Amino acid sequence: MRRLPFYYGWVIVAVTFVTMGIGVNARTSFSLLFSPIIDEFGWERGVTAGAFSFGFLISAVLSPLLGKLMDRTGPRTVMELGVILMGAGLLLAPLTTQPWHLYVTIGVLVGSGSVCLGYSGQSLYLPNWFVRRRGLAVGIAFAGVGLGSITLLPVVQLVIDQAGWRSASTMMGILLLAVLAPLNLLLRKRPEDIGLRPDGDDAAGPAVAAAPSNIVDPAWAAVDWTLGRALRTARFWWLALGYFCGLYVWYAVQVHQTKYLVEIGFTATSAAWALGLVSLFGIPGQIALGHLSDRIGREWIWTISCLGFAICFAVLIMLQSTPTLLLVYVMVIVQGFLGYGLTSIMGAVVAEIFQGRNFGTIFGTVMFVALVGGAAGPWITGILHDIYGDYALAFWIGMALSLLSALAIWFAAPRKVRAVAGRMALISKAA
Repeated sequence: MRRLPFYYGWVIVAVTFVTMGIGVNARTSFSLLFSPIIDEFGWERGVTAGAFSFGFLISAVLSPLLGKLMDRTGPRTVMELGVILMGAGLLLAPLTTQPWHLYVTIGVLVGSGSVCLGYSGQSLYLPNWFVRRRGLAVGIAFAGVGLGSITLLPVVQLVIDQAGWRSASTMMGILLLAVLAPLNLLLRKRPEDIGLRPDGDDAAGPAVAAAPSNIVDPAWAAVDWTLGRALRTARFWWLALGYFCGLYVWYAVQVHQTKYLVEIGFTATSAAWALGLVSLFGIPGQIALGHLSDRIGREWIWTISCLGFAICFAVLIMLQSTPTLLLVYVMVIVQGFLGYGLTSIMGAVVAEIFQGRNFGTIFGTVMFVALVGGAAGPWITGILHDIYGDYALAFWIGMALSLLSALAIWFAAPRKVRAVAGRMALISKAA
């Protein structure tokens, strides 16, 4: 490959930025389709939200296989597969007349595609390109979700209002295929594949030879981690618990937020803008918290993000009795700026514990558990609403699981295996 005047890792970041902006929001748009689908067919919320949750179960089942596919073939195969599956699901969803149609299109096809194009798939290879600036690079790449939300979701809502949810789904399917299919041909799995080193370091430069190791636990880091070995460690299961709870709370609020705001008196347009603004605030949040994680450690950022979701659920409960725009803004800011910071370190946390040639398989298995949480969140939240007539209990559960997620990552302790760049000086002094 011809040498560029800048590090090719930033091309990878740019491709990921665009892919996330379109791919993740194509799935998020179900939150906007949710209400008109219920209005048209009269299905129960639990049944309808179940299509989204079923998609997460499909994603969860495929996640370990996705990791194996990434380990063997690289990101281009995985991403193009995701584009085809998600595009097909969005283009076929308008043919829906029965609940099972929605489960096949939005559930199986979009769910399968989204695990490739979303946070799980991108986290399988993007951390390879950076070490010192890993949190910053991933934060920038994943901030594409926010820009996509504030630009695409209001357009989707406008199309729904003027032409119906079927036209909106078709529009997203065409956009996804036309833009992402050619763009993802630029991807490579790791810098070594094209003769480069992480962070753009010169392979022959003295800085590389003198660079200190970030390994805190040499015995742990020396292990050739396979999935079987990882499964026999407590760290793996703490990670799994933390990720399960993290995705549970994330998607519980994401899927039900729009319908809830409309239910308590806000207009559909205002609710759609609120959903978009969450991801807009996620742009600076992901970048800032990702960068900060390179300085202070991943555990602190995971905790700050979980606190954001806990506050979000508390504010949603308050909105039931005090439906004011001020509280909506508070909910939007803490959910987006703080909560979405999880994504900037999702790959880094696992990579720093189980780095190695089988990382994709191990991370895919962690994400299997995480995506079960992502499936459970919307489904259980919808079922609890159907049983009790409101979201109060569901939101209290969300608060509790936010705190449990933070605690689990502290027990997993990636800081005790590999140090972030900002903590390297402490290792050097200790040595």
